[in-house]
Amino acid sequence: MRETPQIRLLPDGRRLHLQDGPIDIILEAFGRVAEVEAAYLAAAQRFVTVLDELCEELTFLRQPTAPDSPPPRGVIAQRMLAAVLPYSRSNFITPMAAVAGAVAEEILGTMTSAANLAKAYVNDGGDIALHLSPGEHFVIGMVEQPRRPSLFGTMKLDSAQSVRGIATSGWRGRSFSLGIADAVTVLADHAAQADAAATIIANAVDLPGHPNIDRERACDIAPDNDLGPRFVTRNVGELTNPEISCALGAGTEVAGSLIASGLIRAAALHLRGDTRILGVQSSLPTIAVTAQTRSSVNA
Repeated sequence: MRETPQIRLLPDGRRLHLQDGPIDIILEAFGRVAEVEAAYLAAAQRFVTVLDELCEELTFLRQPTAPDSPPPRGVIAQRMLAAVLPYSRSNFITPMAAVAGAVAEEILGTMTSAANLAKAYVNDGGDIALHLSPGEHFVIGMVEQPRRPSLFGTMKLDSAQSVRGIATSGWRGRSFSLGIADAVTVLADHAAQADAAATIIANAVDLPGHPNIDRERACDIAPDNDLGPRFVTRNVGELTNPEISCALGAGTEVAGSLIASGLIRAAALHLRGDTRILGVQSSLPTIAVTAQTRSSVNA
């Protein structure tokens, strides 16, 4: 029998923390006090049902997605499948690649349906769903290592832009990665879309067969994960500047194709102090890297 979901207001009195098994969310709403309270109550009530709902279809959600995969029953699972379907013809991917973003979207949608909010965010382990009323904005930090936050850039999102989802993937994160990116941050119209795309791009930032990259089979580390016998990155040793550029170039090519196809709006790829930014346009968020990183910007 699993533990009861944990729901508590953080000491700052503004943010709500929701935790149930692997789902770990911090959210915040802005608006009149009564509206914020209504949003938090709705979020808490919906949250306690989320993990059980996903577990009911977990076998399906861990299976590789195919173009003709049948639709799941749950609304979160349906959102997960829709986010990964565009990649299913040419990539190994399962609906689990979009789980955090899809959960963040569901909780945010529950909040905005229950209350009139100026703005709000739901951060599920670094994958973020946003709500912005006209005239509102957020400034978002991009970190290299989620477990030991080190800011490598910031972005400003305002209500006139279409971006409402942010996701980050990389070998240092909570989930396994096939690539060597320290962090790939993706901006998309929805959080589940950003989550799936960040996984695909981060997997592409790679140097296959490099002797300084340690890999293990995912099933030997976590037998019940969705990657099975595929080799995931466990450590990245010394890399030369040309090797870093080559790995980032591979990821940049994939990110560029996703932007061209409309699946994402922008992306920032980070490896060993080198950052590549794509999708920068006047109608998209401003992304700035810190002075400590090397950066190339591609429109």
